[in-house]
Amino acid sequence: MRTTHVYSSLTLAAALLAAGCSQPSPPVKAAPQPSPQAQADASTQAIVANIRAVGSQFDSSVEVKPLRDAAVDGLLKQAHDLEAQNQIPQALDTVSRALTIAPNAPDILQLEAELKIQAHDWKQAGMLAQKSWELGPRVGGLCARNQQTLVHVRESQGDNAGAAQARQQLSGCRVPAPARY
Repeated sequence: MRTTHVYSSLTLAAALLAAGCSQPSPPVKAAPQPSPQAQADASTQAIVANIRAVGSQFDSSVEVKPLRDAAVDGLLKQAHDLEAQNQIPQALDTVSRALTIAPNAPDILQLEAELKIQAHDWKQAGMLAQKSWELGPRVGGLCARNQQTLVHVRESQGDNAGAAQARQQLSGCRVPAPARY
């Protein structure tokens, strides 16, 4: 029995000696917190992604697509490329140039509204989405993007009644296919 006690004491002494000789582990560094601006940018990008998802997943039997000058299409592609590179001011400038060629084009006004959200200009985004809706087809994916934009803008401004109204108008953007016999 005494032998077991000696071995236990030696094991304990060896463990304490090893613990005393070891280096303390370095402190665990917390992951760096993104800046408030980076958090706001990520939030607005998520909002715009939601707006576009609503428009692309909107099942309406009626869709209106504009015919336009090829120069406008080139400018819109350039604006989308700039947006993908997070160069929002440059994308807005490019959209502005497209609007000089095709003034009051509802789809371009909606794109500008989405870029304004990313630029944190909620008031202007709401005005552009409303104008796009007034000039646009009022059915289909563009209509859905207009109304979803208005939902987000009005929520950001604390206008719950306005957001509810935009949600109600969003359901009106869907045109069911006629029944076939």
